[in-house]
Amino acid sequence: MNWKMLKLPSSPNSINEIEAYLKRIFSEYAIEDNKYPDVLITITEAVNNAIIHGNENDISKFVDVNCKKSSDGITFHISDQGKGFNPKKVPNPTSPDRLECCGGRGVYIIKELSDNVQYLNNGRTVEIYFDIS
Repeated sequence: MNWKMLKLPSSPNSINEIEAYLKRIFSEYAIEDNKYPDVLITITEAVNNAIIHGNENDISKFVDVNCKKSSDGITFHISDQGKGFNPKKVPNPTSPDRLECCGGRGVYIIKELSDNVQYLNNGRTVEIYFDIS
């Protein structure tokens, strides 16, 4: 199947487009709604991270969101134009010394709500998979 693409400027207002994009995908691919909350939270978090941390809110840069359905799942690629990062160096937000910190939970949330996560392209692309079988 073809990739379903969305190109977003690195502006906080772009987050508003994620819900409509995902609703179209769920409708077109006839995916059960019980997965929708996890997908919405995860993809919104990944795009938000790409805008804020990857592209540093630079509206001349874009975030690309691509989605592809397979027989048993759906895969999203979210890519930014930033410098990249090492996800292994992101502190665990559940450790006692981090519990009261504001922020720093995005990578953790993405990992917990999806079925598989990989960081590619030096951390500039996150591949997120959801089992829908």
